[in-house]
Amino acid sequence: MKSISLYTDNRSWMTKLHPFTKLFYLVSAVLIPVISGHLMVYIMAAALSIILLMSTRVFRKALPLIAFSFSILLTIFIIQGLFYKDNASVLFTLGPLTFYKEGLLYSSRIGLNILNMLLSFSILVLTTKPSELVEELEKKGFSPKLGYVINSVFQIVPEMMGTMETISDAQRSRGMETEGNLLTRTKAFLPLISPVVMSALTSTRERAIALEVRGFGRASKKTFLYSHPYRTPDHIIKWASILSLVGVIIWKIITIFN
Repeated sequence: MKSISLYTDNRSWMTKLHPFTKLFYLVSAVLIPVISGHLMVYIMAAALSIILLMSTRVFRKALPLIAFSFSILLTIFIIQGLFYKDNASVLFTLGPLTFYKEGLLYSSRIGLNILNMLLSFSILVLTTKPSELVEELEKKGFSPKLGYVINSVFQIVPEMMGTMETISDAQRSRGMETEGNLLTRTKAFLPLISPVVMSALTSTRERAIALEVRGFGRASKKTFLYSHPYRTPDHIIKWASILSLVGVIIWKIITIFN
């Protein structure tokens, strides 16, 4: 059965880690650069996530997400480089446009922060089985409804992509042109919106019925078939993430009061 999540089971060392270990890394990788505020820390955090993705052999799967963010990052660089409120030092001129050092540095922090968050989330999403993450959260006492929401978030994008691909194949078999220039692709895309939305609504209804049949709303205590104990790498990454975050917070407090 084809998986409808972005999880890649390639038997790498990262996929064998406990889901909470990757959550600890995600939180620390996102918060440490924000708390420190230094451009180099943003770069180091993003570089570490890239190294982890490459070591797990899933970096290529993260590339489309990164490529999609480049349009947003480019817009941020242009707007802040031109119109940032603290702009004073001219860095370079491109025709009638003048870019300032202060605006580009500010946009660099924003851009690297976005890139770092995308890379960190990619590690969690691409190397963590959604059902395992939800199950571990429920073991810790979280509501099954919260687990269902998290599981749905993991699945909604690949599920809709799979539905769109199926509908596109069906439309292509009926003679619709889906390849060519931008105008042709746009004309082919618009008729797909309605079937994809209707399919998503139908799937939601079927899933709700299936959950009800399985006793999703029952208040009785749930039992679990599998266990995922912490191993040595889990403890190392977990405490390295926690101590790094605590260390940055303490350093920031000391810097503020000095």
